[in-house]
Amino acid sequence: MPRLLFTTVIYLLVGFMVVLPPVLVFATALSHGLGTALATLTDPDGLSAIRLTLAVTVMSVLINTIFGTMAAWTLAHFRFPGRNLLVVLIELPLSVSPVVGGLVWLLVFGTQGWWGAALERWSHPIVFAQPGIVLATVFVTFPYITRTLMPMLTHNGREAEEAAVMLGANLWQVLWHVTLPGARLALLSGVLLTTARAMGEFGAVSVVSGHIPGLTETMPLHIETLYNGYQTVAAFTMAALLALMAMGVVLARSLTERRHGQTEERA
Repeated sequence: MPRLLFTTVIYLLVGFMVVLPPVLVFATALSHGLGTALATLTDPDGLSAIRLTLAVTVMSVLINTIFGTMAAWTLAHFRFPGRNLLVVLIELPLSVSPVVGGLVWLLVFGTQGWWGAALERWSHPIVFAQPGIVLATVFVTFPYITRTLMPMLTHNGREAEEAAVMLGANLWQVLWHVTLPGARLALLSGVLLTTARAMGEFGAVSVVSGHIPGLTETMPLHIETLYNGYQTVAAFTMAALLALMAMGVVLARSLTERRHGQTEERA
C-alpha cells in the first residue's frame, strides 16, 4: 500500500506539473486549426526569431563545448590554489538569477557602461545586438558541460593519458584520442543540456536584447511580444514549436543514454 500510494502521488504530481502544461499549450495552439497555427509561423518576425534562436544556440554550444571541456579537464586532473573558488565561480550561473547576468553585461557593454560608448563609436555594439544575446546565453549555460564532464573525467583517471604521453602523444592528441572518447557520453549529455537551456533562455537575453522585433527577439522573447499583443494563437504556436524543439533534445539525450547502457550490458 505505501508503494502504491507513493507511486500514485508521483504520477499525479508529474502529470499536473509536467504533462498538463505542454498539453494545454498544444491545445491552444491548435484551437483554430493546424493551418492557422502554421500560418502564424510564416510571419517575418517569427521566422527571424526562429533563425536567431538557432544561431545563438549553435554559437553558445560551440563556445561552451570548447571552454567547458577545457575547464572540466583542468579541474579533474590538477590540484592548484584557488581550485575550489574556480568551481564555485563556474557553478555561479546555476544559483544566480539570469537577469543578474544580463545586468552585468549591460553594465560592462551598455551605452552608459565601461566599454559601451567606445564600442558604439567603433560601430560594434554588444548590448541590444546579437553579440550581447550570445554572451548572455553563454553565461547562463556555461556550467552544464563542465559539471557533466568533470565526474566522468575524474572517474576515468589519468593512467591512459599518461601512457599516451609516454608513447609520444602531445596534448591535443591526448585530448582527442584518449580523453574525449572515454567521456563521450558525458560530453554529449552536457551538449544536449546546453542546447535545451540555450533555446529557452529568457531572463538574461531579455535584459541585453532590447526586444527589437526582427533583429534581437529570440523565440521566448517573441512569444512574450505576441502574447502581450493579444495574439494568443500565434504566441502558443511559437511556444509549441519551442517545446517540440526542447523535447526533441531531451529525447535524443535519453536515447543516447539508453543505447550506451545497452552497449555496456552487452560488453
